Amino acid sequence: METINASKFKAQCLAILDEVSRTGESVTILKRGEPVAQLVPSVPSAARYPQEELFGTVVVHGDIMEPVLPAEDWDAVRGKLD
Repeated sequence: METINASKFKAQCLAILDEVSRTGESVTILKRGEPVAQLVPSVPSAARYPQEELFGTVVVHGDIMEPVLPAEDWDAVRGKLD
């Protein structure tokens, strides 16, 4: 694991991000010699679309096409528009 001072990280941020992505190696960022953050490569998702990760997690209760309230409870139907 590589360590780098915050000032150098600030100056070379995009190049360091590219290196972490390319090598998969973490980088620890130091401020006054003390570790303050760690830059790690992201874990790629197997899903092509973010919504695919939600597949199978949604439960539908009732009819999703009908309004929650009956039409006679709507102010617009009763003529109470403001």
